[in-house]
Amino acid sequence: MTVLDTLNFVAFNPLQNNNPIAVRRRKLIAKIDEQIQLAANKDYTPTQHKWVTDEHGNQRKVEVARRVKRWWTASVDGKINLVVRYGSKPLEFAKGKNAIELATEAEVADVLAKLREAAENGELDALIEKQAQFGRRVTQKNK
Repeated sequence: MTVLDTLNFVAFNPLQNNNPIAVRRRKLIAKIDEQIQLAANKDYTPTQHKWVTDEHGNQRKVEVARRVKRWWTASVDGKINLVVRYGSKPLEFAKGKNAIELATEAEVADVLAKLREAAENGELDALIEKQAQFGRRVTQKNK
């Protein structure tokens, strides 16, 4: 008996990662994770790699800070308004309501964690699809 006879061979089916719903969900979850880190650490600055050319024409890759906009702001009455963005537009949870009102800034990380869980469970898929349709409709009109 050879070593290969002792192994169990099966057909390999790669995981399909090109499902548009799953791609949008992963994109939103990544942005929510970034906001959670920003809420937990005020000095958090994500970085990206960029190619720069010096005066001698040599190219090298450097790490530069990337700008991240906070999704929450303090309103006039002292409450915190948290807006979840997909792309550049806020998600509209109900007709005319696109912000979550919080009592203090300490609650931001907990609410973002709940939103991340909702995104993982697919509860925000309809909102994301509506947002993606908006962007697609605008580009199709311009063609």
